[in-house]
Amino acid sequence: MAVENGIGTGTGTGTGMEVLAWSPGMAPRSPSGLEAKLGSLVLLLLLPLACGLAPLCCFRQPPSSTDARSPVLSLVSCFAGGVFLATCLLDLLPDYLASISAALEGLRVTLQFPLPEFILAMGFFLVLVLEQVALAQREASSILEETRALLPTGSIQTLSPQPPVPGTRSAIRAGLLVLALALHAVLEGLALGLQEAEGAVLRVCLALLLHKCAVAFSLALKLLRGCLRPPAVVACLMLFAMMSPLGVGLGTAVAAGAGPRQRLCRGVLEGLAAGTFLYITFLEILPQELGVPQHRIPKVILLLAGFALVTAILFIKI
Repeated sequence: MAVENGIGTGTGTGTGMEVLAWSPGMAPRSPSGLEAKLGSLVLLLLLPLACGLAPLCCFRQPPSSTDARSPVLSLVSCFAGGVFLATCLLDLLPDYLASISAALEGLRVTLQFPLPEFILAMGFFLVLVLEQVALAQREASSILEETRALLPTGSIQTLSPQPPVPGTRSAIRAGLLVLALALHAVLEGLALGLQEAEGAVLRVCLALLLHKCAVAFSLALKLLRGCLRPPAVVACLMLFAMMSPLGVGLGTAVAAGAGPRQRLCRGVLEGLAAGTFLYITFLEILPQELGVPQHRIPKVILLLAGFALVTAILFIKI
């Protein structure tokens, strides 16, 4: 009643009472997309971990190399490739170009050099260099093993009095593989954390879930085939599963900045993340799956289906 009387008289006291009036529409709201990011963080932690633990429950013996790439897993990867392709070309790239252009305009910077495209290429080369370094280390150890296998027994004893431990080599290879995938996952999660709109968060989350679940399943098969013990496999899978949520948290913290320099930093990170998506799509998923001469037509259909799914979501504007 006091508020109504104050408003009706129009006195200074009434004006003060108006400021104190409460309305449900004025309730403080959380940052845009924060709830979706928290849900995505939980899903990115639990679902890939569950997919990675599935081979430990399904296979009592380590699977052979012919079983490591099942047709179902290959088809799921093709669908994920279509989702990645559409997410990168239709969602991440336009948002990134708009974000970094706005940041440069806010700083009143005019460039003659194609900086946005250069940052995108740096994200592409960052993942390329990391994976090639890891592969070079693995290939060097493989060549050393082949050389030891071809030498006579006496030569092996002369060159190396202590016999090599296979478990040590397997652990080193597994560590390099998991490290490369973990850095990969951080950059992927960064792309999700930098999104502001809830619809964009859900689209990127869908792409990451499909890809990470397939990668976690393949990683578990490779680690089991490398004769690692189940506790070591579980530890590697937990490390891999935690990296994308870490990237989501880092991206969310960076996206919270409102200044021009913070927006420029966010734009640079978005460019690196978009370059990561380009690498995953064009040099990891598509060549690996379409290069195998089996189930070509279903793979293409699922690739187009993944692309069409993200296109439809963008068209509906959820």
